[in-house]
Amino acid sequence: NMLNSNPYVGGVRAWELGYTGAGMTVAVIDTGVDYNHPELAHAFGEYKGYDFFDMDSDPMEGPGQYHGTHVSGTIVARSFGIAPDANLLVYRVLGPKGGSSEQVLAGIEQAVIDGADVMNLSLGNILNDPDYATSIALDWAMAEGVVAVTSNGNGGPDFWTVGSPGTSRSAISVGSTKLPHTDFDISFYTSENNSYESAKVMGTPSKEAIEELNGQTLEYVFVGLGAIDDFTEVDVDGKVALIYRGGISFTDKNYNAYINGAKACIIFNNAQGEISASGTWYIPTFQLTYEDGLKMYYDIFYGYNMLTINTTVDDIPETVSDFSSCGPAYGTWMIKPDLSAPGEGIFSTIPINLGGYAIASGTSMASPHVAAAALLVLQAHPDYSSEEVKAVLMNSAEPLINPLTNEAYPHNVQGAGSLRIANAIEASTIVNPGSFSFGKFVKNQGKQVESQHFEIKNLSSETKKYSFTVEFDGNPEGIKVMTSNNLLVKAGKTQTVNFNVQVDTSKLEAGYYEGIITVSDGKEEIKVPTILFVQEPDYPRVSFAGVVKYNEGYIAYAYLLGGADYVEIAFYEFDNGRIGNYLGWYSSDLNVQAGYYEVYWDGTINGVSIPSGMYVIIAYAEYKGKADIIAYLFEI
Repeated sequence: NMLNSNPYVGGVRAWELGYTGAGMTVAVIDTGVDYNHPELAHAFGEYKGYDFFDMDSDPMEGPGQYHGTHVSGTIVARSFGIAPDANLLVYRVLGPKGGSSEQVLAGIEQAVIDGADVMNLSLGNILNDPDYATSIALDWAMAEGVVAVTSNGNGGPDFWTVGSPGTSRSAISVGSTKLPHTDFDISFYTSENNSYESAKVMGTPSKEAIEELNGQTLEYVFVGLGAIDDFTEVDVDGKVALIYRGGISFTDKNYNAYINGAKACIIFNNAQGEISASGTWYIPTFQLTYEDGLKMYYDIFYGYNMLTINTTVDDIPETVSDFSSCGPAYGTWMIKPDLSAPGEGIFSTIPINLGGYAIASGTSMASPHVAAAALLVLQAHPDYSSEEVKAVLMNSAEPLINPLTNEAYPHNVQGAGSLRIANAIEASTIVNPGSFSFGKFVKNQGKQVESQHFEIKNLSSETKKYSFTVEFDGNPEGIKVMTSNNLLVKAGKTQTVNFNVQVDTSKLEAGYYEGIITVSDGKEEIKVPTILFVQEPDYPRVSFAGVVKYNEGYIAYAYLLGGADYVEIAFYEFDNGRIGNYLGWYSSDLNVQAGYYEVYWDGTINGVSIPSGMYVIIAYAEYKGKADIIAYLFEI
């Protein structure tokens, strides 16, 4: 969908306005890049960056890796990149099995030293910690004037799954969306007893072409690999061509069926699993697994050569990807992600020796859309600070509606909404910051008041009067917001707006509350997401656990976001994919501080060393009446 996501988020419109990234420099901190790729070579000078994994001056993508090249293509690819005229610097910090935080920090620092305008980090860990080293480093990068953009993580759809550095207070954290698409529900029948559950649409020239097949019963014939010669002895005119995968491209198979008069074709796999395909489609093309395809082939010999096709077609708007990690960030209670961008089914570059192009999904694919957008905004407005770039991208984002509920996605799922580049470039007002958290309100009696402020920058050539409204979902009794009613801001000037939130916890149930601050100049409105918590938030009391080798034994650890009244680590066998017998080793403690809880284990049970194999530790924590548990699989 890269070819679709660029115009969808406003990249092509930005080009029409004259902004293609010329004169701007982006740093990609990742797995390296194939700088010889014909889509990318134009973006490099003599100095290409640095490899902090192999510690040399050659940031070439590592053997078998593709991630950094894919990310780079979204930003600067000559044919489809959002900022194709930008300069690219690459810092390789991840190898085939990842990398260390020290390597990531080195890449961040070098990008700042080398003068990058924007940096992209499509990477992270599962630690929800704004004070983790990489998160703090991005805060400093933003303070140095470099717009830092990072992926929010792929641990969704639950709250609190954002990881570092996506938890950064200042950087732009990006969630993933799926572009508007057509959803096909397909079923095939060759007799009353033979259905084909693996049937899916591989490609079609239009959704209408699929709809026209609904309810039709057509003869189908087997055409081998679907090469030109395979059609010489077979009549497929007005029929469905059943074709085996292999030999030639999917596009060629489809085209050959088309020129011979077929109404549709079915391609079945030559290996286990489903087909992952792209191509140009001349007639509706369906796919089957190897097993279903073979069954359909043999049906011909039993006289079941008539195929009934049933189709249902639904148009689905842009949606948040199920895998996209959600906030808020622990401790700061900030909304994360800050905004979202297309990250599902994205077509981009990969190293030439791996094929040159590929489709990939993840918040890793969403983040470079926003990094490229930041380049275009800075090209259009070189006087913007890094904080203003972040704010204007959030202010101009399009809030998304969940089609399953017909309600807006929660703030900690979509952030301020989906990226819209041209709107950011043409904005006449910046509201900074682009979202607010009032934190937690835990006073048991009376009212608790928290103060916040934001800045309004009038980018127009005339004085504007701004009005403000604040509304929390359901207008709950017990939350009162007090702010200025109207504010005059002269052309090109910035003014601060102060407001207070008063919460009477005695009138509210414990939990999470979200609302919208609407800033209006009478013609346009900017929606600023806001949240607060009543009583202690429901974050996981233990967020992850692990085991590391240490001397002759092991250190088992658990990470406790807010500390724990009680914590325990227990040790189990792992048997046939399941947690097995409890082995009797454990550690427990009371009133543990926030952070790492670590215990040393000598690798024995009752003085006897356990044999090699797979084992599990389970970490359990209780805090203020809430308990959580997490398991970690490891090998001895």
